Amino acid sequence: MVKSYRKYEYAETFGTVTSRLSNVVWSASESITGNQNAGAGQAYVGANEEVLCWDIKTGELLSRWRDSDCNAEVTSIARSRAEEDIFAVGYSDGSIRIWDSRTVNVLLSFNGHRSAITHLIFDQTGSRLASGSRDTDIIIWNLVSELAEFKLRGHKDQITGIHFIQTRQKFREEPHSDEGVDLASSDEDESFEESFLLSTSKDALIKVWDLSTPHCIETHVAQTSGECWALGVSSDGRGCITAGNDGELKVWSVDLDGLAESAFRTTEKKGQRYLHEQGNLHRQGKDRTVGITFHPRLDYFAVHGSEKAVELWRIRGEDEIKRHLARKRRRRREKAAASGSIPPEDDGVDLKSTDISSADVSEVFVPEVIVRTGGKVRSLNWIAGKGRKSLHMVVATTNNQLEVYQVTTKEGNKKASSSEPSEYNRTYSVEIPGHRTDIRAIALSSDDRMLVTASSGSLKLWNVLTRSCLRTLDCGQALCCSFLPGDKIVVIGTKTGELELFDIATSTLLDSFQAHDGAIWALQVHPDGRSVVTGSADKCAKFWNFKIVQEEIPGTTRTTPRLKLVHNRTLKVTDDILSICFSPDSRLLAVSTLDNTVKVFFIDSLKLFLNLYGHKLPVLDISISSDSKLIATCSADKNVRLWGLDFGDCHKAFFAHQDSILHVAFIPHPVERDETHLFFSTSKDATLKTWDGDKFEQVQKLTGHHGEIWAMAVSRTGERIITASHDKSIRVWDVTDDLIFLEEERERELEEMYESTLMTSLDRDARANEIDGDPESGTDVAAATQQTMSTLTHGERILEALEMAYEDLKIMREYDSQKAVNPSTVPPQRNATLMALNVSAEEHVLKTISRIPTPALHDALLVLPFSAVPPLFTFISIFLERRMEPEMVWGVCHFVLKIHHEQIVATKALKMDLMKIQKEFFAWVEEEEARVGFNIAALKWIGKELESKQIGSVEDDDDDDDEDGPDKGRRKRAFASIA
Repeated sequence: MVKSYRKYEYAETFGTVTSRLSNVVWSASESITGNQNAGAGQAYVGANEEVLCWDIKTGELLSRWRDSDCNAEVTSIARSRAEEDIFAVGYSDGSIRIWDSRTVNVLLSFNGHRSAITHLIFDQTGSRLASGSRDTDIIIWNLVSELAEFKLRGHKDQITGIHFIQTRQKFREEPHSDEGVDLASSDEDESFEESFLLSTSKDALIKVWDLSTPHCIETHVAQTSGECWALGVSSDGRGCITAGNDGELKVWSVDLDGLAESAFRTTEKKGQRYLHEQGNLHRQGKDRTVGITFHPRLDYFAVHGSEKAVELWRIRGEDEIKRHLARKRRRRREKAAASGSIPPEDDGVDLKSTDISSADVSEVFVPEVIVRTGGKVRSLNWIAGKGRKSLHMVVATTNNQLEVYQVTTKEGNKKASSSEPSEYNRTYSVEIPGHRTDIRAIALSSDDRMLVTASSGSLKLWNVLTRSCLRTLDCGQALCCSFLPGDKIVVIGTKTGELELFDIATSTLLDSFQAHDGAIWALQVHPDGRSVVTGSADKCAKFWNFKIVQEEIPGTTRTTPRLKLVHNRTLKVTDDILSICFSPDSRLLAVSTLDNTVKVFFIDSLKLFLNLYGHKLPVLDISISSDSKLIATCSADKNVRLWGLDFGDCHKAFFAHQDSILHVAFIPHPVERDETHLFFSTSKDATLKTWDGDKFEQVQKLTGHHGEIWAMAVSRTGERIITASHDKSIRVWDVTDDLIFLEEERERELEEMYESTLMTSLDRDARANEIDGDPESGTDVAAATQQTMSTLTHGERILEALEMAYEDLKIMREYDSQKAVNPSTVPPQRNATLMALNVSAEEHVLKTISRIPTPALHDALLVLPFSAVPPLFTFISIFLERRMEPEMVWGVCHFVLKIHHEQIVATKALKMDLMKIQKEFFAWVEEEEARVGFNIAALKWIGKELESKQIGSVEDDDDDDDEDGPDKGRRKRAFASIA
C-alpha cells in the first residue's frame, strides 16, 4: 500500500508591524457612517507579502490584505487621490495589484515589470497609474481600459522617483469634433491636466517626459555624487528637490507655463528648458538620502536618510526673505562703514524694492529641527491637519515599528527665538505586536497554547490561538529559551553567559545570574522535569536542579517561596557546545561541538557512549526521535544525517537545503506510529521541509519566509509548526485534512521546476529582443508586455478553443448547406466537448476569451502563432455580425492586426474576412453613434426642463428673501440651484 502523509499548510503570520522594503501611507480614520474621526488616523504598511492597516492611536490591527496567489514581498504602496479607498500595491516580483480597502479585494492585477516595483503614483483623476521599477522602466497604466499604455525606457538604473506634473489646460476648439465647439466657456474656471512626468533614477539623471506623444523632452544630471536616490516635488508643482549619497540636496524649479505651452506646439524649440537648477543644500547627515516629502499644506519638507533621524526644513515666505536680505545688506554696510571704505547710510532699507530673486537657495530653505527616531527610518508620511501650530508625521522604521511625532512650528511656539530649534515629541507608536530585532529562540508551552519568543533585548509571550501579544519583558541578548514545567516560568540563556528566570504571570524577573563564561547556545529541560542542562561556548555543559527556597521579604520577618537553579554537575568537552539534546527515555545526552562532531553521553555517569563523525562543518542542531532510536543532525554543510543510537552508524546523509541548516526536530509525542521518525528542518534558504526518516525522502517543502529561519518549535503531537525568521515574522503551519503522496509531490516539484526554467528563458529572450531589436537607436517608448505562466496558460486555452471550434464550425456550415438542398439530411456528429457544454462553436470561443482578465488578454494573444489568425478572424466577423460583445472583440481584432501586420498584409486569403470585419465594424459604430446621439438629445431636453423649473422656484424664493437682504437671498438661490 502506498504510504500517505499529513499535509502542512500556511495558516497565519504575526509579529510583523512593518517590513523594511515598503513605504508607509497615512489615511484619516473613518467611522462606520463614513465621517472622519478625531483620532490619529490609520497607517497602511507592507509586511512581507501582506499589507497591514494599523490604527495609530490604539495600535490595533484593522485589516490585513493578502493575495493567496502572490508570495512576493510588498515594496511600494500608493493611494489614489480621487478615490481614497483605492490603493496600488507593488511587489518584488514586478506585479502590481489594485486593492479596494473597504472590501479588501483585488480589483486589478498588472504584470509588466521584470523586477521589484520601487515607486507608484496615481494621477489627479485616479484613472492612470505610473510605476517605476528596478528594471529601469516606467510604465503608464490605464485603470479605465485596464491596460498598459506604454513603457518609458530611458534610464539606465533603478527608478528612484516619479511624479506627474500638473499644468494649466488652455482651452481651444476640439480638432476632432464635427461641430467645432469650444471645450469650455470663458466664464469657467481653469482646469488642469497631467500630460508630463518627472522621473529620477539611480543613474543620477532627472528626466521630463511628455505623455501625450510619449518621449523624453529634457534630461539633466541630478547629482554630482554619482547617484540620485530621492525625489521630492512641492505641493504646487513649481519646484522639486533631488538627493544623492553624501547629503547633497539639489533644488530645481519647474517651468509649468512653458510646459503648458509646449503641449500645443507641433515643433520643439531649440534650447528650450523646463527644469532650472537653483542651487545646492547640504544635510547635517552625510549618509545616503532615502526620501524627501513635502508637506501638503504648509511650507515644510522632511528629508531622511538611512539613519535614526528625520531632518525638517522650512521654506521661508516672501516677506521673511526680504527682511533677511535687508538685514544682510544693513550688516554689510555697517561693516563697510566701520572700515571707512564707504560713508554710513542712515536711511532705512525699503523692503518693497528688495528683489528676492537674488537670494541664495540656502536663504530660502532653512533647517528647522532634527527629529531623532527609535530606529533607522525607512519611510515617512505627513499626517494631514487643519492647524498651523504643529506638524504631525508617521515614520516607519527598519526595526519593525511605527512612530508618530508632533513638531511645534514657529507659529505654535512664538516665545522661542528664531535661532532655537523647534520642539518635538513622540505621541503614538505601534511597537508591541513585534520585536525590534531578529527572533533567535522560540518555545511552546506544554499545552501548545502559549508561545514565547526571545530576541536581543526583549522577551514576548503570545497567545497561539489569537496571535496576540500578552506580555513584553526586557531581557539580555537571548540565544535560547524554554518553558519550565508548569508553564509559569521561562528561562533564557544569553550571549553574555547569564541565565534569566521570568515569571510570566507577574511579568517579573525572578533571578539572573552568571551561569557560564561564554555564550549559552543551548538549553533543554530534562524529560523528568526536575532539572535543566545548558551548553555554552566555554566548553562546558552544566546541570541545574530546580529548588524552592524561602527568601525573606525586605523590611519584614516574612518569607516567600522562590525558585532557584542550583548547579549540580558539569560536563566538560574539548570544544564549544552548539547544541544539546536529551533522549526521551532519559538515558542519553547528545552534545554537538564546534569540531564538527556529535558526542553522546550516558546521563547518569556522563561517560562517553558514541562519537558521531561525518559532517564537514559544525553541527548546528540535533534532535532525537520519540522512541530514542534515531538521532538527526543538521550542519552548516547543508546536509542532514540520520544516525542509529544503538551503534552510532550513519543510516543516511542527504543534501537537504541550499544553505546552512539551522534547526532539525522530530515530533515530541506523535499520535500515529508512522510519524515517529518524521522530522522537520529549517535553513537560511528560508524554507521549511518535512522528511521521512525511514524512507530517507523529502515529504514536503514549505515556502513563505523572506529571510533566514532562525528558530522553530514543533507542537507536542506535531499538529502545528511555528517558525521565526529574519523578516521579523512568526509563521504558523497547521496540519490539514489533505494527504500527501510522494509520487504526486515529486510531479508537482518537477512542474514547478519546468515553469521556473520556462519563465527564466522567456525573460532572457525578452531582454535579448529589446537589446537586438533596436540597437543604439535611443527609442524611449516600448510596449509593456510581460509573459507569465497565467498568460501562457490563457494563450494555450485560446489556441485549443480555436482548433476545436473551427473544425466544428466547418462541419456545421457544411451541414447547413446540405440541409438547404436536402431538408432530410442527418445531422453530423459534433465535437463531444461542445455537445457536453451545450454551446455553439462561436459561443465557446467567446466564453474562452471573455474569461481571461483584461490586463492579461494582450499577453495571452501574443502566444498565438500566425496559423491561428485566420480562424480567429472568422470568429471575429461572426461576433461583430451578431453583436456579441463587440467592444472586447474589436479590441482583440485591433491588437492582432497590430502584432501580425506584415504577415496579414502578405496573405491574400484574409482579404475577404477583413473586408467583412470592416463592414460589420462600421455598421456597429453607426448604431452606437445613433444611440449616443439620441441619449445626448434626451439629456439636453431633460436639462432644459429642470432648468425652467429651477428658474421658477428661484423667482419665488427671491421674493421672500428681499426682507433679509441681498446676501442671504443669493446664498439661498445658490443652494436651491444646487438642490
